Amino acid sequence: MVKPTGFLNEHLDEKVELLLKDGSVLSGKLIGYDDHMNLVLEDTEEEKDDKRRRLGTIILRGNNVVTVNPE
Repeated sequence: MVKPTGFLNEHLDEKVELLLKDGSVLSGKLIGYDDHMNLVLEDTEEEKDDKRRRLGTIILRGNNVVTVNPE
């Protein structure tokens, strides 16, 4: 089993896709995280209800994340 922080560390500076609790999907480059799994993404795009929008650099609270998938 892979520990969450080990998984995040393996995928730093790589593009990841996140499923959030509200059903939206974010994709961007993972550039940082902390022990609470708060994430920092850059070049982020959000897809929700078949609409896409660019968000740029964001800080995302870890408790909103359902899954993290490397792209």
